[in-house]
Order: sequence, then structure tokens, then C-alpha cells
Amino acid sequence: MIAARDLRITALDFEGTGPVSGWPDEPWQIGLVDLQDGQIVARSAYESLLKVGDRPFNPHAPGRHSQIRDALRQAPALNSLWPVLAPRLEGVVLAAHNAATETRYLSCAFPLHPPVIALDTLKLARVLYPTLGSYKLDDILDRLQLNARVQSLAPGRSPHDALYDAIGCAALLEHLFTLPGWGTAPLDTLIQAQSRRRKRKDNVTTQVAARIGTAT
Repeated sequence: MIAARDLRITALDFEGTGPVSGWPDEPWQIGLVDLQDGQIVARSAYESLLKVGDRPFNPHAPGRHSQIRDALRQAPALNSLWPVLAPRLEGVVLAAHNAATETRYLSCAFPLHPPVIALDTLKLARVLYPTLGSYKLDDILDRLQLNARVQSLAPGRSPHDALYDAIGCAALLEHLFTLPGWGTAPLDTLIQAQSRRRKRKDNVTTQVAARIGTAT
């Protein structure tokens, strides 16, 4: 059976406007990067601003959107990028951190061909590290000392930038694939592991580790 790390994986991230009364929550930036053989492919990095017009943003929505409103008015709509994105999103394994947001945006933009996100690094991190205080992407990268890796691949970027966060998601997978047993685990096993409902925090890591053949 093919190990997940041997598959082509595309990590993606959206930055969004956040909910505002009377307005839909819309993405204003997308970032993508590929992994192959368990390693980030730096040259595959892609990002684009997305058109959102003159709508209001939620005041708590993170990111640099307030500084680039003119650029966002001129940016392409997400659904117009399908010819560019289709080769990156179809026929590959997709990953995101807290994938519900990315799933919702993709389903709205591409209702006839909504790409399916198979791996959620937030859920995988909860399985691997059940006692972390925070599972926000930047907090996990800091705890696992992956910030330097991400910054080397996304110079000048910071958390809540779609490209930075896509690379951060990819870096978590890259880290996961170096752990005993996880590097040889097939995709189905990782999907089942992240879907496991944790009834007891104190034994979940042992259960999942046993499932993929590694010790904790």
C-alpha cells in the first residue's frame, strides 16, 4: 500500500472577510504549496488576492486586508481562477489547517466540482499532541520549532497571510512524515486517525500510534 507521504499533496489556505451582518463570509486571498515524497516543493508555491469589492470586513478578521483594499478591488474572483487552480486541486490529496473554512469556500466557488480536502492538520495535531494548549497554526509552528522553516519558504510573510499559512500547514505535514510510523502510514489510516473521536485524552495517542505501528 502506498504511503501518504509518497503521494502528491497540495496544502492550501484562504484568508477571509469574516462574518458581517447582511454580507457573506468571502475569501480575499488564496495560497497553495505542494509536497512530494514528504517534502515541500518550494517552486510550487502560488498565491493570489481575490476580489471582494467594497464590502465591509469583520473588524476582528486578521490579516493585512485593510492595507490593500484597492488591490482587492482589482483582483480576480475566486471562481474565475478555476483554469489555473484545477490542476492543483483535482487528482491530488488536499490538506488544510482547520479545513472546514477552506471546504466552505471551495464549495461556494466551485459547486459543480468542489475539491475534497482529505487531511486536516489541526485534527492530526490534536491526535499527535493531545495536551497542547492551543491548536492555532502559528502556535503549533512555534511549539514545534517550525517557524524558521516556514519563514525560509515565505520570506516577508507572516501568520494570517494565505501563502504563509499554506506553507505552515505543509510544514506540519512534513514534520508528521518524519515521525516513526507516520511516514509509512497510508492515506486512509491518516484520515481514520484524524476522524477518531477522543473520548479520553490520556489514551488517544497510544491507540492511534498502535494503529499505524509506532510507539509513543
